[in-house]
Amino acid sequence: MKLPQIHSITKKMLVALVGAFLLLFLLFHMTANLFILRHDDGAWYSAFCHFMGTNWVVKIFELVLLGVIALHILLTLWLAVTNRLARPTRYRQRQRSKSHSTSKLMVWTGILIFVCLCIHAYDFYLVKTGLVKGEYMVEVEKLQSEEVSTLVQYAMQNRMQPADVVDGIEAQMAMYADQMSSEEQAELHANLLGLRNAVPVADLIVNGSLSEDHKWIRHIDYAGRQMLREKAPGCGVEPDFYYLTREKFSHLHIVIGYLVFFFILFMHLRHAFPSAFQSLGLNNYKYNGAIEVLGKIYTWIVCLGFAAVAILVYLGL
Repeated sequence: MKLPQIHSITKKMLVALVGAFLLLFLLFHMTANLFILRHDDGAWYSAFCHFMGTNWVVKIFELVLLGVIALHILLTLWLAVTNRLARPTRYRQRQRSKSHSTSKLMVWTGILIFVCLCIHAYDFYLVKTGLVKGEYMVEVEKLQSEEVSTLVQYAMQNRMQPADVVDGIEAQMAMYADQMSSEEQAELHANLLGLRNAVPVADLIVNGSLSEDHKWIRHIDYAGRQMLREKAPGCGVEPDFYYLTREKFSHLHIVIGYLVFFFILFMHLRHAFPSAFQSLGLNNYKYNGAIEVLGKIYTWIVCLGFAAVAILVYLGL
């Protein structure tokens, strides 16, 4: 097996730079997740997800992030393999290492984290792409065509269902058909057809789960998502990540699995933070202790922040 010849310290520096980027992203992601704990019907978290899902700069960053994660994995495995190949024969007598115990598990914890990230992508990222079914939301104002607005207004004023409104109009047309010219009948039939096509969207507005500010329709199922894309193209239907997250964290086995994942991440970060400084040559005996303390603070804040969301949501808080 022949791998490209790049100096070991260069590979370590690349791993450190990519890892530093991921450390910053983790802190950002954890901060955003805390919005889930606000009792605002998901207004803040949904606004954040809406921005992240619609801003073109963020979409580019998303691709960069996926590339960075893949690069971090490949570089780490490359470094591990080349180090192994450089010393095919193990030491006859094992020497005591001064490195932290978690450093010896970095590759294995990294592999476990990658598996968990694949599960996380299945639960959330693939829902956004439509490859996995989930719950969705859409802005009410983006559904308000002339036909939909007419149906919704009349249905709500008269406490009727949109389909019943159209049936009533059709019945009246049948009663007075003899008194209409062929041109008038054709025009009314065209208007009726437009209203009939608008019924599913109007029904969603009248009977859907509106947010507290009445700006979003929430808890739309996969069939509803497909209907909106057909009946209201360009409406911008989005995954309801607030509901999806709260629904998943209502199950004890998912919460336990989530906590196990962050225990593994804790062990990985425990070594990754100071190791990044060392690989980049930023460590010094004068402030190595401060770096170690800062790494502990960062690791505890990030892991406890993520874990707190799962635990508090499960407890109904």
